Amino acid sequence: MKAVFTWFLRFFVAVILLQTLYFKFTAAAESVYIFSKLGMEPYGRIATGIFELVAAVLILMPRTTIFGALLGLGLMIGAVVSHIFVLGIEVQNDGGTLFMLALLVLINCAVLIYKDKSKWSDLLILKF
Repeated sequence: MKAVFTWFLRFFVAVILLQTLYFKFTAAAESVYIFSKLGMEPYGRIATGIFELVAAVLILMPRTTIFGALLGLGLMIGAVVSHIFVLGIEVQNDGGTLFMLALLVLINCAVLIYKDKSKWSDLLILKF
């Protein structure tokens, strides 16, 4: 049961990260608006898309899930902070959907990191 839950979390996070790539890579109006408002259009939009793609792939592979989840966590902290301080919770009448998705991915990445806590020591450069 624990393995099924972990697979569900990994799949859930990866699907959300991957479905947003279409909008970032096709320069959808909402994505262009968001990254223009953040002063990061087009390079920030494309770079964020690439990082989200890498995070999703890493999350889907059991051996690298923790690395993808760490990357995803960092990306989603940036997204949530951007929403709170620059964009607002609701962006272009989306009802707060993008903010809620970022929050869900952030929480689920944190859960995946916690579930892989046995691998934390592998992440430390200096082992004491």
